[in-house]
Order: sequence, then C-alpha cells, then structure tokens
Amino acid sequence: MTKDWVLKKRRPVRKKQITPFLLELEQHLGIDLSLDQAFLELGEYGPWTMVLVDRVPLVMEVEDDEYDKQVFLTLRGFLMHLEASRWVEVDHGAIPFLMNGADCMVAGIQATDENIKVGDLVWIRDEIHKRPLAIGRALMTGHELKTGLKGKGIRTLHWVGDDLWALE
Repeated sequence: MTKDWVLKKRRPVRKKQITPFLLELEQHLGIDLSLDQAFLELGEYGPWTMVLVDRVPLVMEVEDDEYDKQVFLTLRGFLMHLEASRWVEVDHGAIPFLMNGADCMVAGIQATDENIKVGDLVWIRDEIHKRPLAIGRALMTGHELKTGLKGKGIRTLHWVGDDLWALE
C-alpha cells in the first residue's frame, strides 16, 4: 500500500445504493452486516473504494492490476465480524513482522480456511486471540498455505497501525 493515499471524494449514500456491493461481501464472508440505522458514506482511498459506516472505514473494494476487484472488510470491519471466513492464523513469531507491513510467510501460518484460492483477499489473525492483524492477497491455496514450509504466502495490503487503520 502506498503511504501517501488519502481519503477523498467522500459522500453520503443510501443503503440501497450500495446493496449489491454489501451483498457480495456478505456472501463471500458468510456474515450479516446489519447496517439499517448507520450513516453510510462512499469514498476513494488510493485506487480502492471505501464504505464508511458511522464515519469509520469498514468495507473496501480492492482493485489492482493482477486480479479482479474484490469487496472485503477492513481490519476494523473484522473486529466486528470475527466469525467471517477467508482467515489465516499465524503464530506469535509472525506478529511483529505483520505489524510492520511485511508479507506473510508460510512458515508462520498455523491454520487456514481451506476454501481460500490463489488471488483471494484474506484476513490474517493471531492463533490465540483470533484478532485481526492484517489483510492481504493469497499467493497460494488454503491447503498450500497451511502445509507449506517456506516462501511468501500472502502479500500484505493493510495491517494494524498503517494509514488506513489510523483513518477516521
């Protein structure tokens, strides 16, 4: 992620305007967002589209050159939806590296959602507390991430402490 991205073109929207966006997210992650009484906004954060719920960025549409657009929760969104799918669990030794924006190596991965495919957005959580640490793009399948012994498994896009985390 580029450090000089700023949230711009922020504008209020109605839920019905972003319903297809939210339904796609709910289906992919197996969650229910329940945003009936929330103040919703759309904004642009670099090349990503963000949905802000009560002024907090909770949903993002990630677009990059290699893969199709994908809708995903931000880390703050995962704090509210710890039951969501597409997770990868890492051991305690990987946490300091992830907190500095490093890519996730397969050696630190302890468990995964087996349904992860190459190119999927995934959220990385610690194996003990199940709290979100980072979001990234899977470079291997869920099975390969869990059984692999070396190499880069996830290209990190957003982590606790980055500019998007600090955005409010």
